[in-house]
Amino acid sequence: MTTYKIRFNKSRGQPGRGTEDHAWRVFDGEKEYLVKNFKISVVTYSAIDENGADWNLCCDGVLTFDRTTSTAIIGE
Repeated sequence: MTTYKIRFNKSRGQPGRGTEDHAWRVFDGEKEYLVKNFKISVVTYSAIDENGADWNLCCDGVLTFDRTTSTAIIGE
C-alpha cells in the first residue's frame, strides 16, 4: 500500500492548477493529481506538511480514478 496525502487546492482556477471545480490535490509521493472529488474507504489521519504550513488528510491504500467524475478513489 501507498501513503497518500490530500490537501485543498487553494490555487484552483489559476493557469495549470485545474478549473475552479478541481478543489483537491492528491499527492502520491512527488506526483500530484488535481481532482474535483475524492472517496476514501480506509482509515485516515491528519498530518502537517514538511514546512508546517498546511494540513493534510492522509491514508494508506490503493489509488484509482473515476475520470468521468474526476474522482480520486482510495481503498484497500
